[in-house]
Amino acid sequence: MGYSLITKKYGLSNKSLVRQWVRSYKEFGMEGLVKKTKKQFYSVQFKLDVLHIMKQTGASYQETAIQFKMNNPSLIANWNSKLLKEGIEGLQEKTKGRPSMSKKAKLTKRVQEKEISREEQLERENELLRLEVAYLKKLKAFRENPDAFLEKHKQPLPSNSKICE
Repeated sequence: MGYSLITKKYGLSNKSLVRQWVRSYKEFGMEGLVKKTKKQFYSVQFKLDVLHIMKQTGASYQETAIQFKMNNPSLIANWNSKLLKEGIEGLQEKTKGRPSMSKKAKLTKRVQEKEISREEQLERENELLRLEVAYLKKLKAFRENPDAFLEKHKQPLPSNSKICE
């Protein structure tokens, strides 16, 4: 059977996928068709070497993958696109997931609070007391005469709003 018939028989989207499988099988045997269970990590230098040799020789992704004993040519294609978009930084491994909570951040915050001078602490406390007094004055004014307070602090209606009558 040819690639086209096999593609139709098994309902695959593209015959190049079958061609890739055949080539992997010819080069690596059954091991070339088995999906890896453990993720392989490649250094940035290795990725650059692979891409450099591919460009020098004009080889395809498949040919380059076989040359470097890799059974996933799309990985090389991803490296190439990342290199073009992001530069060398794009080839570096990125940590996945949410960063763990570190105790160092909490400790440095406490150390910074301790480093604030006595004068700065007093200024901060003074500012907080001023805000508290201003709040209490407004609260007192509101309790004594809510209508006058609301009238004084009334916000104008936007020009595009309609009042229901």
